[in-house]
Amino acid sequence: MTIQTKGSSYQNVLEILGIAGENKGSSTGTNWFSSGEWIDVVSPVDGNLMAKVQTSSKEDYNKVIETATAAFEKWKKVPAPQRGEIVRQFADKLRANKTALGELVSYEMGKSFQEGLGEVQEMIDICDFAVGLSRQLHGLTMHSERPGHRMYEQWHPLGIVGIISAFNFPVAVWSWNSALALVCGDVCVWKPSEKTPLTAVACQKLLSQVLSDNSLPEGISCLVTGDSRVGELLSKDTRIPLVSATGSTRMGKIVAKAVASRLGKSLLELGGNNAIIVTPDADIKMTVIGAVFGAVGTCGQRCTSTRRLIVHQKVYDQVKDALVEAYGQLKIGDPLNEANHVGPLIDTDAVKMYLDALEKAKEQGAVVLTESGRLEGNEYQSGCYVRPAVVEASNDFNIVQQETFAPILYLIKYDGDLENAIAMQNGVVQGLSSAIMTNNLREAELFLSNQGSDCGIANVNIGTSGAEIGGAFGGEKETGGGRESGSDAWKVYMRRQTNTINYTTTIPLAQGIKFDL
Repeated sequence: MTIQTKGSSYQNVLEILGIAGENKGSSTGTNWFSSGEWIDVVSPVDGNLMAKVQTSSKEDYNKVIETATAAFEKWKKVPAPQRGEIVRQFADKLRANKTALGELVSYEMGKSFQEGLGEVQEMIDICDFAVGLSRQLHGLTMHSERPGHRMYEQWHPLGIVGIISAFNFPVAVWSWNSALALVCGDVCVWKPSEKTPLTAVACQKLLSQVLSDNSLPEGISCLVTGDSRVGELLSKDTRIPLVSATGSTRMGKIVAKAVASRLGKSLLELGGNNAIIVTPDADIKMTVIGAVFGAVGTCGQRCTSTRRLIVHQKVYDQVKDALVEAYGQLKIGDPLNEANHVGPLIDTDAVKMYLDALEKAKEQGAVVLTESGRLEGNEYQSGCYVRPAVVEASNDFNIVQQETFAPILYLIKYDGDLENAIAMQNGVVQGLSSAIMTNNLREAELFLSNQGSDCGIANVNIGTSGAEIGGAFGGEKETGGGRESGSDAWKVYMRRQTNTINYTTTIPLAQGIKFDL
């Protein structure tokens, strides 16, 4: 593999976005405060200290929730199209700061600059979607069985939406939730990952400025920072009717249990163990491009990253050779250098997880086909750079059944009919994204039928990684069952109400019941 890196100073970007050396991590809008512990935010790109963020104490948290509760009473009365206008202005604010925010995403999280810009563009796109949605929060009308009656349903705001986001998409997933929740009339309290709090501070500052410019009250968009203890406060708080949580399956189960115990609503977008099936009728060049990007993009730290490549024995050797050759051409280094394909993992704990997974794979009989391991040297002083690996394995290996959040692609052979490959793909506990590479129409349709993929996302002739905001995003089984972003995902942020109007002078009862006084 060719290794490239370049050093840079990103202090100017931090200044543009209002990031100081020390930052308060609790906000109700323009009001910033905190009394908790301090977090050192260290970039995985070069290991340098970017800034510090003071976390939210329980007292800070309660202040935020109280302010958000009061704000909801005012925000829900604002007509939905006017709420959409606020989101439109936020999109314009993002457009004006796209380059700086994209750089910050890249430097704080470690993904490529192109991916950082793409993430900000995703925020802009979902805002545009939400603006149109603000005029389409529709219900249904139904015919009543009683004469002189009309029935219909409508949707009302829920209240406070708690948003727990993960480090790998430090701003996009928050925007998926917040843009929709805001036009639906909810207020938002965001707890970002403690690994990427600076991008959250930057986004909160941008949105708060829009709210302030429109003379709107504090509390419509709020921020709390910290570790799982702050997430626990959100999950157990009866003042929060909906908690949207993105992260690992382990974390999601904890959140789901806490929210369910108080009969709240949860929206869960959790782990994936995504596979591409490659049939004898696949375009091999397209397959390799899709598989490599899906496996190494964001250094394998996407919930939709390609973890398994299930290849028919007739084309197995051809795909295997092409993959090994492609991995030999990957350039690893500073993600803000556009010549590089792969940046760092988020931290050294992630590196250890990657190394442990490779060792377990070998112990279980897997064969590592490419160079692997941590990269050493001064240019990799953060200790977070690794070589993406292709590993020949069996689908039933214990390590293959698990999600490893790192650039490890398991190459798996299948024979016989497509049903065998589908059974292997579905034979994991996760159910987020899936894909098939084939030019055979019958294979494609079988894969998309109810006999095919059991995932929330199923693609034909594109990879597993990435999604357009127009479609609902999420998965089944231990991925959590939640849906975010497009389609009718907005309904989870509202409560449904059925209404019946009697415009007669009598009260006929349903089902013909007689009740005379």
